[in-house]
Amino acid sequence: MDGIIPLYKERGMTSFDCVSRLRWILKTKKIGHSGTLDPSVDGVLPICIGNATKVVEYLMQSGKEYQGELVIGKATTTEDFDGEIVETKPVETPISSELIKEAMQKMTGEIIQIPPMYSAVKVNGKRLYEYARAGETVERPRRKALISSFALCRNEYDSEHQEQHVYFKVKCSKGTYIRTLVADLSRSLGYPGAMKWLTRLESGGFTLDQTLSLNDIQDAVAHQTINRHLYPIDYALKDYPAVELTPVQWHSVQHGGWLKKDELQTVANEVVLKYDGSTKALYHLTSQGYKPTKMFSVK
Repeated sequence: MDGIIPLYKERGMTSFDCVSRLRWILKTKKIGHSGTLDPSVDGVLPICIGNATKVVEYLMQSGKEYQGELVIGKATTTEDFDGEIVETKPVETPISSELIKEAMQKMTGEIIQIPPMYSAVKVNGKRLYEYARAGETVERPRRKALISSFALCRNEYDSEHQEQHVYFKVKCSKGTYIRTLVADLSRSLGYPGAMKWLTRLESGGFTLDQTLSLNDIQDAVAHQTINRHLYPIDYALKDYPAVELTPVQWHSVQHGGWLKKDELQTVANEVVLKYDGSTKALYHLTSQGYKPTKMFSVK
């Protein structure tokens, strides 16, 4: 079985939990996912099966979209409500939508983030959350992220608890920490803040309405209709131009051979090579011609 399934990851499960469950449902070990989701986050998690595990990195290159809620007035150890509250500051008067939108606009474009201590980023061979759980602190690497859009969906003031609830949507690059983004937004407005919930709406070119739950997948396997829900490897490579190889060219590619620049009717720097309608490889252009970036099949 080869292909990609856009999974709906439920809250309360790790991404690894999902992969483990699918290995049992699909009776195969060769499964990977593109883009880890925290246990408290739900939404789109593309799953690659069989030979499609070779395109995980290309699915991860695509942008992602999220929606969620920020609570202004409280900060936690994890920047979301899975952690302990470590700071509070009452929001005594409502924060206007105009002020929030202005702050969001300033955080759009290329930004620098410092990942939270409770994250999977590795420092000196250990993940940050391992340091955090041991009560240790360590200097965290600064990372670039691209925020394509940061929009306010709804803005509500809770006078009883003196909190502001900001509902938002974000389109961003891979590796963006949304809980850090919204905690930084809150700080820019003069208050501590933490993310209450988050849903990933899009990842790997898949949207929420394309996803299947684990139960959906189990039912499809039971009714022998799972192949209807598998997207081909091509889906992860749809942004690359494709060239159909001749039998002679395919024989060369099968053995890792290079192709002359004028052999392929394209000027693209990277190109998908197909033979008999099937995706075989991704090649990139060098001064000597096109050479292999990744082989997907030699059969």
